[in-house]
Amino acid sequence: MAEEEGLPGDLRIKVINMAIDSTSLSEPAPSWFTPKRLLVVFCVINMVNYIDRGAIATNGVNGSPRSCTESGVCSDGSGIQGEFDLNNFRDGVISSAFMVGLLIASPIFASLAKSINPFRLIGVGLSVWTLAAAGCGFSFDFWSITICRMLVGVGEASFISLAAPFIDDNAPVTQRTAWLGIFYMCIPTGVAVGYVYGGVVGSSVGWRYAFFGEAILMLPFAILGFVMKPLHMKGMSNEKKLPSSLNEEVTEHNSKEHSSYGSFTSNQLSRFWQDMKALLSEKIYVVNVLGYIAYNFVIGAYSYWGPKAGYSIYQMENADILFGGITIVGGIVGTLGGSIILDRMNSTIPNAFKLLSTATFFGAIFCFSAFCFSNLYVYVVLFLIGEILVFATQGPVNFICLHTVKPSLRPLSMAMSTVSIHIFGDVPSSPLVGLLQDKVDNWRVSALVLTSVFFLAAGIWFIGVFLPSVDRYNEDDENPSTLTEQSNKSSNKDKKGKQTAVVSPEP
Repeated sequence: MAEEEGLPGDLRIKVINMAIDSTSLSEPAPSWFTPKRLLVVFCVINMVNYIDRGAIATNGVNGSPRSCTESGVCSDGSGIQGEFDLNNFRDGVISSAFMVGLLIASPIFASLAKSINPFRLIGVGLSVWTLAAAGCGFSFDFWSITICRMLVGVGEASFISLAAPFIDDNAPVTQRTAWLGIFYMCIPTGVAVGYVYGGVVGSSVGWRYAFFGEAILMLPFAILGFVMKPLHMKGMSNEKKLPSSLNEEVTEHNSKEHSSYGSFTSNQLSRFWQDMKALLSEKIYVVNVLGYIAYNFVIGAYSYWGPKAGYSIYQMENADILFGGITIVGGIVGTLGGSIILDRMNSTIPNAFKLLSTATFFGAIFCFSAFCFSNLYVYVVLFLIGEILVFATQGPVNFICLHTVKPSLRPLSMAMSTVSIHIFGDVPSSPLVGLLQDKVDNWRVSALVLTSVFFLAAGIWFIGVFLPSVDRYNEDDENPSTLTEQSNKSSNKDKKGKQTAVVSPEP
């Protein structure tokens, strides 16, 4: 690689970054850890993550509060709620406590992914998750289990912001949304399996053993995060070995950059705020996340209060299993169906918004109608159709998050999307629905009020159809021919004392 000192600073840095990307992309993929196996591993991790969400919501694990009859006869209740004597509001707080860890850790993990191997970050996070899940089983009061749930959020943060960009990078171009759909299908599937798992384990051997079992399931993947050979993530350098000349250039550039900000920490913070400004300037991204917040407000409360509401309204004998069955069928069919439909429509941002708004609107109609009927079988049919429609959004909504920003911002875009939908969506929804139920003491009314928020989500996503959009998937990629032309013009322009350069990345 020929180079001189005369290339302008900004262009020189761009050329170095381009060479870094070309060098890393030229490396062969690990022989065993193929893209399909990557998808499988990430799907299993995601499923275990959401098995935990389903299990803590079940009657077998969450239980029922202590109660007393008019004659003064009191019952001890069952599960977490009974053992720690929690009202519905405090019980809802437990379901939302993970958000504290998620809120703090997600931006940190997303920013560190630019300089530290993302697979190692996932290993750290899943190790924390494993210990926290076991800690839930050992908890002795409301505050101890709440702190453990916060640490569960830290573990989720390391994984959720990095998994989707890896999948989108390695999926076949014509099947990107379908691969994302398979990954996000594990959310409703995991919750549904968690309902059954929590109900069976909690009822048979006790709620604490449900958390111990989750920790055992996650432990191998925490170890795998430290030992497996990573794949390259688009837009990230991640410890790639560079030619010696480029190493010198990058080292010199980094040392100057660090000294200008005073320290590595201040440099990281400065870069984070710059990335956040770039992220929030994308109107399409903001509209998409706002719709996702409203959508998740409903889904989060459904997943937590669903079994209890179903048991109260329809006297379901096996509420955990029945609600889990509806969720798993609706989740698998809806998520895969929506993703495949978007690929067939041609995966574009406007088409994704059309699918989001249409599916959510009609899903809201069916779910709302389901709670209006007293017959259990009518409810099951209508609610199942509604679940299929609302889960059709999972692939398209995350496709928009990934493709409205340049590749180097995708981990942060996923992290902030996840933080936003939780902190403004399912975190307040579970306690608020619990508070509403404490006031009205009617699960049918509470369910109808909650379901109406789906219409708001559909309306917000409908706005996105009319906004101008640009797919920025390849925006970080520089055009080598353009840079070479610029360099050649500089070198051939004049030899009278001007320093010139021709720079072309090594293959």
